[in-house]
Amino acid sequence: MSDTPPPPLPPAPGSPQAQRSGCITGIMILVGIVLLLPGLCALVFGGMALTEPRFEWGILLFVFVGLLVGTVFIVGALTYFPALSLGPVVEHYLMHGGRLF
Repeated sequence: MSDTPPPPLPPAPGSPQAQRSGCITGIMILVGIVLLLPGLCALVFGGMALTEPRFEWGILLFVFVGLLVGTVFIVGALTYFPALSLGPVVEHYLMHGGRLF
């Protein structure tokens, strides 16, 4: 057996919890809006292609690079977000199973 004290007991049901500020919610809303921008740009330029037959190369390059960077950002975020969010969850369950780090 180890000499470490047991973890503290959780609060009793019905006890008041600390008030949250909602700052993280606001940040996540802004991140969600930023992640929508590549798709919105594709829709705007796709709609413009229906009315205007030819575009300048500078605009096409800008759109291509923007969509490429946006796609890489979204795929990268979806790759690392589960690892970042599931790490504390696994640690929580291991802690309640009696294994502490």
